[in-house]
Amino acid sequence: KMSEVSGVTASADIKPKSKHHAKQWSGDVENLYRFQQAGYRDEIEYKQVKQVDMVEYWPETGFVKKLQRRDNTFYYYNKQRECEDKEVHKVKVYVY
Repeated sequence: KMSEVSGVTASADIKPKSKHHAKQWSGDVENLYRFQQAGYRDEIEYKQVKQVDMVEYWPETGFVKKLQRRDNTFYYYNKQRECEDKEVHKVKVYVY
C-alpha cells in the first residue's frame, strides 16, 4: 500500500503543524522510523530534500526499502519490521 503522502510533490515546501511521539507500532510508524534513521522527518521531507518523486518500498510489506541520507550514503532496510517496541516511543509522528 502507498502511504497517504505519496501524492505530495517534491517541489512543495510543506511544514508540519504539530508532532507527537508514536505510542504503538504500525506500518506507518515503521516507515517513519526508517526515514528518521536516515535523517529526515518523513517521506514529505525526504522528497523535498532529495527532489525525488518515488521512494522504494518492499512490495510484500509496504516498508521503505532504501533511502539516501543527506551525505548521499544509502541505507538499506529489511522486508521485516526493524523498529523494536523499545524504539517506538522515539519515533516522531508529524501532523500536516
